[in-house]
Amino acid sequence: MSESTPRLRETLGRLPAYVAGKPPTAAEGLTPYKLSSNENPHDPLPGVLEAITRAAAAMNRYPDPASSALVEALAQKYDVPREHLALGTGSVGLLQQVVQISAGPGDEVLFAWRSFEAYPIMTIIAGATPVQVPLRADEGHDLDAMADAITERTRLVFVCTPNNPTGAVVRQDDLDRFLDRVPDDVLVIVDEAYVEFVRDPDAVRGIETYRARPNVAVLRTFSKAYGLAGLRVGFAIAHGPVAQGLRQTQVPFGVSTVAQAAALASLAAEDALLERVEHIVGERTRVEAVLADQGWRLPPSQANFVWLRLGDRIGELVAACDAVNLAVRPYGDDGVRVTIGEPEANDRFLSVVAPFAPR
Repeated sequence: MSESTPRLRETLGRLPAYVAGKPPTAAEGLTPYKLSSNENPHDPLPGVLEAITRAAAAMNRYPDPASSALVEALAQKYDVPREHLALGTGSVGLLQQVVQISAGPGDEVLFAWRSFEAYPIMTIIAGATPVQVPLRADEGHDLDAMADAITERTRLVFVCTPNNPTGAVVRQDDLDRFLDRVPDDVLVIVDEAYVEFVRDPDAVRGIETYRARPNVAVLRTFSKAYGLAGLRVGFAIAHGPVAQGLRQTQVPFGVSTVAQAAALASLAAEDALLERVEHIVGERTRVEAVLADQGWRLPPSQANFVWLRLGDRIGELVAACDAVNLAVRPYGDDGVRVTIGEPEANDRFLSVVAPFAPR
């Protein structure tokens, strides 16, 4: 029998690994807090657990492949045609599909860097070439440089706002000027996974932008503000051909019956959602104020996390947090992202990070 192994794509050797936020190291006497994955610290919204329980009773049956009830609810909420909606296993699942339908070998996918780490991964999987444009000094997208980087090979552009991991938003006026320079046959994705936390009145309005421009689509998720990270529900709002392409490439039955029921119940709990989001935004404001008093110069965050540049002290901060049962998310040599969690978790982080503040 041959000792050779199956021949796999050479692309796998160039594929960066997706690094998920790690849980804290267990330590006796200290409540563990995971501030490394931008998870919502609150319990499920009212009615969600009950909806999940009812839906779980039908787990022996396949889910509705069209997610019909959820699509209808989203169409009404955002006042968009049903045929302009596509659902997926979190916005990251749709992100992979977006690359699949728009780019392949010889094509380029353009995005800011550092930004969401799935962008280069999904691009390389598709055989396309990632083009990374450095952020500005203020951690925001350099849209002028991104426009300059567009070539005849560019097929797709990601604009992540608020940007993960820096928290900075793109302003609507800046996006409009950028889009005026983008060829009409290049698809632009406005990735708004954290949009519910935005309070900047000048920030991008993704759905309004989609309405005005046929080459713009929007990605949203139930994982962050709605607290359904473990159930994997995301949706895209896009014009007909793009939305149809996403439905064609979706994993059959990918959004489970339980996930569909949980998302529907979450949409029905709008008042409770807004209250919880306001609590997180309030904690974000408090944490940013304390960090500023400590001497940190931060990019204003419009998401549910803050971003710190520490140079060669990143490992020290991560270890110091781990020692007190607190997990944060390092990004190579670039910085550390810290989720806004429970007030007790935030206070513990603020205590640990104080000695690291620039003087």
